[in-house]
Parts: sequence; structure tokens; C-alpha cells
Amino acid sequence: MDSNQITVIYKWTAQQGKLEELKSIYSGVSSAMEQNEPGATAVHIYVSEKENALYVRDEFADAGALGFHLSETAAPHFPQLLAIATPGPFFFFGEVPEELKQATEQMQLGAEFSTHAAGFDR
Repeated sequence: MDSNQITVIYKWTAQQGKLEELKSIYSGVSSAMEQNEPGATAVHIYVSEKENALYVRDEFADAGALGFHLSETAAPHFPQLLAIATPGPFFFFGEVPEELKQATEQMQLGAEFSTHAAGFDR
């Protein structure tokens, strides 16, 4: 694992009858990230029909890429998402600077932060 990499795993729970709309919004978010965010190294979206929710895993090359994502891609979609779904929890794995932690507090993500302790990639 690159020591600068940040992984974010989070959940959005859709209002009743809004899961398809939530999936559609996230399809657009994923496309925007792929096209406009070279520092976003991976995005994976999982659907839980039982929980009426999406689970998302975003991976960023570094804190700058995460900051760009939060301000340029996530922020414009947030009002639309909040109208149909409840965010959180959001788990951030890696070295997240204090200013980005504060930004997530302002966005009311219910964020938790952890630094890497051990492990490997093959």
C-alpha cells in the first residue's frame, strides 16, 4: 500500500423508493471521477437491496486527490444526494490532513479516521 494513499468506505441509505435514483446519481459521480479526477485511483459501488443502500469504496492517490474530490465532485452532488438518502458512516483510511477532517465535519458525514498499521498488497 502506498503510504500516501487514502481509502474511503461509506454508505448511503436511500429513502423508500429512491434506491434506483441513488444508483443513478452514483453512476454519474463514478463517471465524473473517472473522467476528471486522475488522483482517484479506484471507485467501486455495491448495492444492498435488503438495506436499501449503496456501499462505496473510493481510493485516492493522496490527500490532494481526496481534497479535489470533496470540493469539485462530491460537493455539487451533495444537495441532490441529501434529498433522497442519508449519508454515513464514512470511514477514512490513511493520513488525512486536519483541514480535510474539518471539511468532512462540515459535510456531516459521521466520519471516522484511521491510519495504516500493517498489511500488504499483492
